[in-house]
Amino acid sequence: MLAVLGILVLMITPAVIGVLHERRIDRQIKEAQERRRAGRPMARAA
Repeated sequence: MLAVLGILVLMITPAVIGVLHERRIDRQIKEAQERRRAGRPMARAA
């Protein structure tokens, strides 16, 4: 039973990480679009 739960966690973890990553990227895109509409230049990475 413990092995099955361990395998389940190993299968679900990458999916959860992917969803969180996509949400972060979507938030960054939304913020960039809002800055562009407001006329503010986008910040550049150093």
